[in-house]
Amino acid sequence: MSGDALETINRPKRSSPRVEYYKTIWKRLRKNKAAVVGGALILVFIIVSIFGPYFTTQSPTDVDVLNKLKAPSSEHWFGTDNFGRDIFTRIIHGMALTLKVGFLSVAMGGSVGIVLGIVSGYYGGKVDTIIMRIMDVLLAFPGILLALAIVSVLGGSLTNVIIAVGVFSVPAFARIVRGSTLSVRKLEYIDAVKALGANDFRIIFKHILPNVMSPIIVQATLRIATAILTASGLSFLGLGAQPPAPEWGAMLNDGRAYMSNAPHIILFPGIMIVLVVLAFNIFGDGLRDALDPKMNK
Repeated sequence: MSGDALETINRPKRSSPRVEYYKTIWKRLRKNKAAVVGGALILVFIIVSIFGPYFTTQSPTDVDVLNKLKAPSSEHWFGTDNFGRDIFTRIIHGMALTLKVGFLSVAMGGSVGIVLGIVSGYYGGKVDTIIMRIMDVLLAFPGILLALAIVSVLGGSLTNVIIAVGVFSVPAFARIVRGSTLSVRKLEYIDAVKALGANDFRIIFKHILPNVMSPIIVQATLRIATAILTASGLSFLGLGAQPPAPEWGAMLNDGRAYMSNAPHIILFPGIMIVLVVLAFNIFGDGLRDALDPKMNK
């Protein structure tokens, strides 16, 4: 066997540039302890929302007036509410509702916003002007106020909350994607792809979209926290999930009349809302730092 052949066999295999890029991001993310904790909490919440309801022994909706307003105990870990329902069971079942609103509303708003933003940034001109002026109109309203108006028109339900939160998430994604697209479309390789005869659809979704994914991922992570907080606020006002659904904002609304003599009714749902929102926020901040190209070393 020749020396060249032996050198080829013994030469270590190199990972692709994309794999190396992901490894670099993971190394940066691991250095941020807060982001790691946030990511771990999110993973725990997702696992509990999927499998938790199968391990609860009580129903989240069954009424037991003989055991209402019970303080936390070994039988009822988080106590019972004003209808005698087990608060721990309701929180476990409500976690799936909370994450459902967060993920689905951001997925809906992100999908529309990404398409509008990338089309606006790529074509420019009148298309850009029309799309951005519509986004400016939506941004003129505070997010919670816009969502409140939409739910008021559509009616109070969890589905309508998802639609409302999704609508007010569209402008944020559209503006971020538009800005990134304006930078990417000026690069030389985009001109080269055009010269080779690639159509606009191929250029947009194969060459531009992959290069603007970093800010989209960060925005989506942070936006989930905002969506969950907004959905909880709407449910607290009675415009979100309807009774007896164990949604955390609705649980706060049910327990506000009992704050003085049974504070545990609002304490535990409030803590869970804070933990979920905090987890997504700190993970999103860490992800933003990890994906920032200025941090390359």
